[in-house]
Amino acid sequence: MAASDAPPPDGWSFLGIGDPLLVVQDERRGLLAVAGSSAYGIPTPVALYKTRSFARSSLIHSRFPVHAMAFHPTRPLLAIGTGRYDGGYFFEGELLLLHTKTGAVVSLIEHELGRQVLGLEWLDEQSLRVLMAPPDDWQDEAAHEKGHAAVVRRTDWTVVPARSLTGRDLAGPGIPAPRPDSREAAQRATAELRALWQAQRTVPPGDL
Repeated sequence: MAASDAPPPDGWSFLGIGDPLLVVQDERRGLLAVAGSSAYGIPTPVALYKTRSFARSSLIHSRFPVHAMAFHPTRPLLAIGTGRYDGGYFFEGELLLLHTKTGAVVSLIEHELGRQVLGLEWLDEQSLRVLMAPPDDWQDEAAHEKGHAAVVRRTDWTVVPARSLTGRDLAGPGIPAPRPDSREAAQRATAELRALWQAQRTVPPGDL
């Protein structure tokens, strides 16, 4: 994509994901993951782009809003944390693992309702720290401000089967976990995209 015919940075319709809500960059591989907005009843889009050209390499859809994404430090993988409160009892969601080269995606949590995943961090090649909302808010008014942190370890995350993370894998200590403001997240995502867009416009067309 040449800078002269590139779309303007104040409108992101060309990304095909609605308004950006979360942006994560993998500088080493030159990849950009963007989670977009969704209308009621429509899955949330998550797309991968080349950092320099904004050319899209992969697109998937999550059943739930996306709260966290993290690129694996060495493998071609993107962990995606999703979820929502069902309005009456459960915090449901998924932990998705996207292969950035093939576009294949698996949902890792065994339980049918899953867990609302609020945060993700790769501690090393084998260890993923997962911050989750409580399973439910039954008799716990503070459930919407608390969470549980677990460190899940696998020797090779590229071969982890779907629905293979059990309650034992996801058990961890309770910690404060206030829910972020989605409007602030959207503003940060837009600012990050605009900065990346302006940076790529300074690169000579032959280097894109």
